[in-house]
Amino acid sequence: QVQLVESGGGLVQAGGSLRLSCAASGRTFSSYVMGWFRQAPGKEREFVATISRSGGITNYADSVKGRFTISRDNAKNTVYLQMNSLKPEDTAVYYCAASSRGYSSGSFNPVMYNYWGQGTQVTVSS
Repeated sequence: QVQLVESGGGLVQAGGSLRLSCAASGRTFSSYVMGWFRQAPGKEREFVATISRSGGITNYADSVKGRFTISRDNAKNTVYLQMNSLKPEDTAVYYCAASSRGYSSGSFNPVMYNYWGQGTQVTVSS
């Protein structure tokens, strides 16, 4: 069992930056693949980024590639999402998620994740 708490969301102008954090409870954080997803009003939840247990493998949605960076600190039980060059279309509730399954080509799929945080709102104004 793991509990996830996101923080760092807020209101930012287009072109600005935010860093989201997701703190996990428990002593087995390093055994989970971690992901970030987002959901805009009226839209389905979509994949943003994922990172393997060691942090050595990352993957990004095409829409954020080159602008967002996912990282993790297993000593601090925390995963981060650095978001640069933000656009209005990045506006959404951002969720972190943990998967007890190994990293795979399917790690972009929300059904692979066992645990979810409550979400943090990111709003990008034009």
